[in-house]
Parts: sequence; structure tokens; C-alpha cells
Amino acid sequence: MSLVATLLGTAMIAAGVGFLLFAALGLWRLPDTLSRLHALTKADTAGLALVALGAACLSDTPAALLPLGLCALLVAVSGATIGHLIARRLMRRPAA
Repeated sequence: MSLVATLLGTAMIAAGVGFLLFAALGLWRLPDTLSRLHALTKADTAGLALVALGAACLSDTPAALLPLGLCALLVAVSGATIGHLIARRLMRRPAA
């Protein structure tokens, strides 16, 4: 494995972890449910995609690309779907 691939993979993983930390911070600090949901779904998807790309750069075998890609795709699709369903349910709820 080359030095460039190692540095690139490490940088992507660090950036992905940063996105995930910002998602956690958004859940803690943002005022309402929709803002929290937005921060979580966007940063969660981007963070995992960066971690998966970084792990692919650090991987020695091409066989690791398929599970990493499928995991990132599954999180992207399910995160967006669940976020939409939660927001839709919240918007339909009568005001208290």
C-alpha cells in the first residue's frame, strides 16, 4: 500500500469521524426535533460514507469494497427514509 493511499484513507476516516461528532453535537445543541433530525441524517450519511471510503483506501484487498459500499448505501437509503418518515409524522401531529 502506498503512502498516499494510507494518508488519504486516514484523512477520510478522520473527516468521517468529525462529521459523526458534529451530528452528535447537533443532537445535543439544536433546539427542535426537525433541526436535530436534519443534522443527524445529513452528517450521519456523509460521515459513514467518508469512513467507508477511508477504509477502502486502507484495505489491501478489493474484496472489501463490496461490503463497505453496501453498508454505506444501506445507511444512506435507510437514514433518508427513516428521517423522512419521522419528520412527516411530526408535521402531522396536532399542536399541543
